[in-house]
Amino acid sequence: MTCYRHPDREAYVRCQRCERFICPECQIEASVGFLCPDDAGGKVTQINRRRTRAARVRQSGPRPAITITLVGINVALWLLQIMPGSFVTDLFAYVPQLTAIQPWRMITAGFLHDPSNVLHVLLNMYSLYIFGQALEPMLGRGRFLALYLLSLFGGSVGVLWLASPDSWVVGASGAIFGLMAAYFVVLRTLGQNSSQMLTLIAINLVFGFFSSGVSWQGHVGGLVTGGVVALILANTRQLSQQAAQRLGLVSVAVLLVLLTVFRASLLGL
Repeated sequence: MTCYRHPDREAYVRCQRCERFICPECQIEASVGFLCPDDAGGKVTQINRRRTRAARVRQSGPRPAITITLVGINVALWLLQIMPGSFVTDLFAYVPQLTAIQPWRMITAGFLHDPSNVLHVLLNMYSLYIFGQALEPMLGRGRFLALYLLSLFGGSVGVLWLASPDSWVVGASGAIFGLMAAYFVVLRTLGQNSSQMLTLIAINLVFGFFSSGVSWQGHVGGLVTGGVVALILANTRQLSQQAAQRLGLVSVAVLLVLLTVFRASLLGL
């Protein structure tokens, strides 16, 4: 889909009143969400807000605030990990056999990285920024954050089901694979060529299978979860479908919790 005012620009957000698609430059914040310029009412404050947003877009593009925040959290925690005597990795890395007594590790591990390998955090954060910069303006901050966290959780569920119970896992790769799957779905939804994205996903997925020390299980879990979440978002974009969208996202979270509880009970954790 494209912006009704700028046919050459992709748009994934609808005006909350007329439901026409609008690009980041045309999105004017209001109490009900985003409005298009025609429905903003022409108030001075709204026009000024639109001009400020347009200037920012022209200068540096839309600012992906959630993406930048996530990158900052990951980098800050990695710096804590490499401090002498740090216990951050031991305390928050995901170990499947600890799922029943310390379930928060399924989330916290996604914000940690290998303290002995700077490339691990650098490559993941670069990927997060690239895909976050593309997806966050289209999906909106709340939907993007939901996609990221559910993909991260799904990656840990994949580790729980497919990896050894005593394995140690850290890294945002599961969430990033979820973003890649979501971007693929978005490209397909917009009718654009998605073959390059599919190839990139395949290469990274295969690399995980044949590289030691890489959790391919987390990659698979995050990829599947991100794809499912993106399909829900892509098929519930109408204003009248917002309740269905929320229900779909909650259903994914509930399913991941049930899979976690069921697998933990099978393993006697």
